[in-house]
Amino acid sequence: MSKTDRETKADHIRHLLETEGPAVEANTMGFNQGRYDSVADLEDYEELKDEARTIKEGAIERLPELIDAVTETVEENGGTVYLAEDAADANRYIREVASENDAERLVKSKSMTSEELEVNEALEREGVDVVETDLGEWVLQVADEAPSHIVAPAIHKSREEIARLFNSQFDPGEPLETAEELTMFARERLGEQIAEADIGMTGANFITADSGSLMLVTSEGNARKTAVVPDTHIAVAGVEKIVPTVEDLAPFIELIGRSGTGQDITSYVSLLTPPVDSPIVDPDDPETPFADREDDREFHLVLIDNGRMTMREDDQLRETLYCIRCSACANTCANFQSVGGHAFGGETYTGGIATGWEAGVHGYDSAAEFNDLCTGCSRCVEACPVKIDIPWINTVVRDRLNRGGEASRFDFLYDELVPDEEATGAIDRQKRLFGNYETLAKLGSATAPVSNLIGGLGPVRSLAERFVGIDSRRPLPTFQRETLVDWFDARGPNVAAADADREVVLYPDTYTNYVDVDRGKAAVRVLEALSVHVQIPSVPGSGRAPLSQGMIDTADAKASRVYAALAEHIDAGRDIVVIEPSDLAMFRNEYEKLLPERSFERLRNSSYEVLEYVYGCLENGADPAALRTDGPPIAYHAHCQQRTLGLDRYTRAVFDDLGYDVLESDVECCGMAGSFGYKSQYYELSMDVGDRLAEQFSTSEARDRLVVASGTSCGDQLEDLLAREASHPVEALDPNSPLAR
Repeated sequence: MSKTDRETKADHIRHLLETEGPAVEANTMGFNQGRYDSVADLEDYEELKDEARTIKEGAIERLPELIDAVTETVEENGGTVYLAEDAADANRYIREVASENDAERLVKSKSMTSEELEVNEALEREGVDVVETDLGEWVLQVADEAPSHIVAPAIHKSREEIARLFNSQFDPGEPLETAEELTMFARERLGEQIAEADIGMTGANFITADSGSLMLVTSEGNARKTAVVPDTHIAVAGVEKIVPTVEDLAPFIELIGRSGTGQDITSYVSLLTPPVDSPIVDPDDPETPFADREDDREFHLVLIDNGRMTMREDDQLRETLYCIRCSACANTCANFQSVGGHAFGGETYTGGIATGWEAGVHGYDSAAEFNDLCTGCSRCVEACPVKIDIPWINTVVRDRLNRGGEASRFDFLYDELVPDEEATGAIDRQKRLFGNYETLAKLGSATAPVSNLIGGLGPVRSLAERFVGIDSRRPLPTFQRETLVDWFDARGPNVAAADADREVVLYPDTYTNYVDVDRGKAAVRVLEALSVHVQIPSVPGSGRAPLSQGMIDTADAKASRVYAALAEHIDAGRDIVVIEPSDLAMFRNEYEKLLPERSFERLRNSSYEVLEYVYGCLENGADPAALRTDGPPIAYHAHCQQRTLGLDRYTRAVFDDLGYDVLESDVECCGMAGSFGYKSQYYELSMDVGDRLAEQFSTSEARDRLVVASGTSCGDQLEDLLAREASHPVEALDPNSPLAR
């Protein structure tokens, strides 16, 4: 990415932060909190997600068979099925249906698939008046804007903005102000449009192969009217929407509303087996405008391929087809919460899962526009009702973009420092630099303190911003001349193996080894205070840095080297203790993609986060008095991947057991996300996300507390935001800690 491109992206993000950001933030965070509240009341939440995942896996595996089955069923019911190869093919068929029916007006309920096809534009070119009947979609149609959210398309608009829009466009008798006034105005106007329409178009959340039924999940009643009032009903849906049976809908009914908007059940769950007569028609009422309509109705199901069958054959993108388009991945994403889908989205789809959809149906150029906004924090995986590994899909697409769209993997290795252009295809210098951070840290440490002095010079920072996009407003890490491994080699263990209750290898992650050596030393002292024999061998970086830049081959090579270095210790029964949560997440999650199954399982089952391990020691009889129990009041922030691994509770428990007064943040993301916060095109976004955390830790209750954070990124961001030192929790427990007493 050139300097001009970075500045353009930064300007776009800055504009959205100022204009759409407040509304997006309020609405998405409201949806996300609603999800937490709603699923908390669902005893079998995880089981339902497993069931939904199994159904989708089976349906995609059997997809050709299910397409044939639903075609046969719908045609037996009296409808027509058309399998469209792509958007142009689908639009041609829909135009033919409109022409055969002499249609002047087509009304639509909300459908992301129709957005993907750009069917409105295709019909309007043929003289058909297309009217959106979903309130949010209609607002955007009036405003001539694109949706910014899968479920709530006008989420970026406030009530006041919508009122100004309606008052200027329609000149109502009395100015519209309240939400009720706006809704009633839209209901009356759209009701008239539906009554006079020739064709109704809907999407489908699910289609059942056994009965040909459509399930429509909406917050408004417009979809039902759209489907049943006009004489002709066209449903457009991707082929991935088909499930085998009506019974298969049960877990999705429980999950989709909770996941998307935090509702226990969406306002309208409609199950239609078209062609259907309108339930609002009363032939005995001469006043009804529909009393004389013919019973014969047309139904057309347009099933869309548009790249989906190719995605099905792609081992990496296949999971995208499990998506039920609930938007949970968007609502839980801190970056999306700040800028919405007009930045975090492509031609049609928005949010974390959008990368897979855009790459599959629109191409890699569309995905490239926003792919880097996914920081791999993995919060969306927990939120997804079908457990899609969304960060991995984003990483795979990033890897392919680095290769110029090439889909193969593991066919070359990156050079250790800065790979040459021939080896790396389209990868830019910013990604190359951050992806090879371990080598940079080695050089910085070997030449410290000179490297730190040079790196802090104004001209050097300006050049780094111009040519690599490292924002000059962000302080750089300070490299230590003596690494943690060097320090421990010189010092040796203070608890002999023969005298120890346990033996561990403390993993020297890149940041701890070369930058924050003090937290590594503190971890050693804390473990030894609990009668643990510690070793710190020289082990490569986990591969988190290159993986975050889409350099999968480099990450794969590092994973193999890490396992090779640790295997002998696992064989000897030693536990692997990890300080940095993002590295532990590699061991427990991402290495499943990079290592042989047996190797992955051995490393995963032997690895622990440092406070998780401390908790285990205390639970198994270690003396808590050996740790520091008289520390100051603490303001604590848990790393996002520590949370998604379910490990943050151990830090809380240890602090509680030792009698610490702890204020824990309820903000889920610090906004730094490793290299993300250093990149000039994303600096403002990073700080906007971080402001939520800074606000909480700047209150009178938190202001005088010792700030501790579980992850490198969190600590760096808090120090920048608060202009205060931030430490790792293990430093607060160190009996020899120099922290405030």
